Amino acid sequence: MRVLLTNDDGIEAAGLQALRQALNALPEIELVVIAPDGNRSAMARSITTRRPLWVQEVDFGDGTVGYATDGTPVDCVRLARLGLVEGFEAELVVSGINHGANLGDDITYSGTVAAALEAIVLGLPGIAVSQQSNALELDFVSGEGYDFTSAASFTARLVAELESVPLPAGTLLNINVPGTEPDGVEVARLGKRVYRDELSLVDEGAGGRRLYRIYGDASYEADECGTDVTAVAEGRIAVTPIHFDLTDRGGLSALQRYDLARLVAPAAREVAES
Repeated sequence: MRVLLTNDDGIEAAGLQALRQALNALPEIELVVIAPDGNRSAMARSITTRRPLWVQEVDFGDGTVGYATDGTPVDCVRLARLGLVEGFEAELVVSGINHGANLGDDITYSGTVAAALEAIVLGLPGIAVSQQSNALELDFVSGEGYDFTSAASFTARLVAELESVPLPAGTLLNINVPGTEPDGVEVARLGKRVYRDELSLVDEGAGGRRLYRIYGDASYEADECGTDVTAVAEGRIAVTPIHFDLTDRGGLSALQRYDLARLVAPAAREVAES
């Protein structure tokens, strides 16, 4: 299997390196690493369109190399797809291991999850992996210390038997590993992040220029059964299947029954009469 490994913390991040080593140890895996040259956290599905991208080969010191770019996590997947590495065409995209959890609503901001989303946009399976720190935080803000052993081992074993995993086409797996030794695995839905952001004035400059901080502490409904947030809070690995189709099926049916065409009819008549 040909596997592309990327992340949003940068090519030198310890989480990526731990997962790289675990994947390299698998038999019959051809692994290519293309990752940002520095931290690109919370860039979501940002892509670079108005300038060229620098790419530099990186020697990992164990006989293998990777490729660092000044682009985004999604750019990394696109670079691989467009033939950056001659003869390599990915069959799976693995993104991570992210330094910090990506739970609930936070996946919409996550560069880690965004890279896996790009995989399914391109018709490939994707896996996003995030690791809670030993501070046991429940948001995407990374803590101080990490032990990536369990996350790397679990992900490598999952990749090894991915063909047997009941993963529908167009679906990625979002994996979050607790900061303690995992006490099992739970397939869970996305939880709910409770935003407690505040607008705080930090400094003032000349000409009325002001410096604001707009983020505060994040909290979660960590006691709702069946969510990724609760699973990680209780020490289990959370695995959430995610697809890219954001269509609200119920809303679609309701809206189709509403006569929206009449809203354009007066304008159409005015054009016809002029």
